Amino acid sequence: METPPTEQRGMLVLGGLLVVVGVLALAGRGLGVDAFGLGWPLFVIVPGLLLFALAVTARGPAGAALAVPAGIVTMVGIVLAVQNATDLWATWAYAWALVAPGGVGLGLLAYGFATGHRDSVRAGLPILGVGLGLFLGFGIFFEGVLGLNGTAIVGAESLLAGGLVVLGLVLLAGGLLNRHPNA
Repeated sequence: METPPTEQRGMLVLGGLLVVVGVLALAGRGLGVDAFGLGWPLFVIVPGLLLFALAVTARGPAGAALAVPAGIVTMVGIVLAVQNATDLWATWAYAWALVAPGGVGLGLLAYGFATGHRDSVRAGLPILGVGLGLFLGFGIFFEGVLGLNGTAIVGAESLLAGGLVVLGLVLLAGGLLNRHPNA
């Protein structure tokens, strides 16, 4: 049997996933399961995963391009799921860093692993790292120093200040080591 062209494979995968999601939704409705009450963030996560499936089947530049919004949409759904479960909606003050740039890096990284495209892995890893670093840094500031969702953490200001000093030293060292003498 002949392999269908890339565009046709993408349509087949997307169509199949939509049928599965629709059947699960109908089964849940028939069983009296309130999908909106239990896991409404899935209505954001599932389209992100569908985009990712489409990206993997498309491959090449088109696949890598689809992996970026797939990562962003999926990460939005994951953040919403955590916030829905914990009722900590104010975390958007710093959780945005997980969405962008974190979701961009996640999409490229996952695409690279799924397709064996090493350049996507190499591009996605530092972007994901920046997103996680921003999330942690702003999280320490908003939660630890300002006490956004409760009481501030004792010593968080010193931790944040020390982190800034270390980051500054790393940047200074990197700038000094990468200097090119004028010829």
